[in-house]
Amino acid sequence: QVQVVESGGGLVQPGESLRLSCAASGTIFRIYHMRWQRQVPGGKRESVASISANNDTTYMDSVKGRFTISRDDAKNTVYLQMNSLQPEDTAVYYCGQDMTTRYGFQQIWGQGTQVTVSS
Repeated sequence: QVQVVESGGGLVQPGESLRLSCAASGTIFRIYHMRWQRQVPGGKRESVASISANNDTTYMDSVKGRFTISRDDAKNTVYLQMNSLQPEDTAVYYCGQDMTTRYGFQQIWGQGTQVTVSS
């Protein structure tokens, strides 16, 4: 069974940093696109950042210059370094990975990790 698990969330003050991690485990042949999304209660899930297999990255406008997405293919892991966090960054952050497994192509999502930015 392939699964994706996020970690690294928590409570921080405005201006502080957090690093989220998302590791995939199981029988995985190859991982392609990796992405982070976030959602606040009652809100729509929005795309925060993504990284391709070629390390091309995209970011939502409000996090450009503050967040950095990276990947370690040897560990099947994607990271999201979040600096200068603001209260509006408070959300549940979800990781999704596109991969091929013995079942073919799958997009696997984690259960999410809470990030709270508050003074």
